[in-house]
Amino acid sequence: MGKGLLQGIVEIDETYIGGKEDNKHANKKRKGSQGGSGKAIVLGMRERGGSVKAMQMANASNSTLNRALQSHIERSATICTDEWRGYSSISGYTHRKVNHSAKQYVDGLAHTNGIESVWAVLKRGFYGTYHQFSTKHLDRYVNEFTFRLNKGSCAIDTIDRISALVRNAGDKRLTYQELIGD
Repeated sequence: MGKGLLQGIVEIDETYIGGKEDNKHANKKRKGSQGGSGKAIVLGMRERGGSVKAMQMANASNSTLNRALQSHIERSATICTDEWRGYSSISGYTHRKVNHSAKQYVDGLAHTNGIESVWAVLKRGFYGTYHQFSTKHLDRYVNEFTFRLNKGSCAIDTIDRISALVRNAGDKRLTYQELIGD
C-alpha cells in the first residue's frame, strides 16, 4: 500500500474470503452459518482514477471501519459505499450510498463498481490460480493484488514497475519456517 492518503471520490467495500460451506468436508462445515460467517474480512478502498488500498480486518464493526478510513482517506474526500449497516455511522466525510438490495447500482456519482472490480480480480486469483488463501498469509495475497492494480499498468515503464517491486520488498524476508509454521 502507498503511504499517501486517498482523496477525491473514494469507493469503499468489503469482501469475505473463505470457502463455500457446500464445498467443505462435513467436519469443517459451520452449522447454520451463512454469508461471511467464519470467513476473513478484507476492506478495500479505491480512489477513482487513482490507487487501491486493501487490508484484512479483524471485524467489520463501525469503529474498526472508521479507524481504517481515517488512516487512509483525506477528510475532504467523498466516499461511496453500498447500504450495508456497517457504513451507517461513518463520520467526517461526505458520504454517498447505493442500495444494492433494491437493485440500485448507480446514483449519480455514487457507485462502488471500481472497488468491486478489484474483488473480481482478487477472487479470480483465488479460484483460478491459488485455489485457496491461508488466513495467516492473506495480507500478502491482498498486497500482491493491490500492487498489481496500482503498479501493473502498461503505461508504467517495465523497469519502473520492477524498481517499485524491489523497493517495496526491502528487507521483508519470508523463511520457509515462517511460511509453514503456526
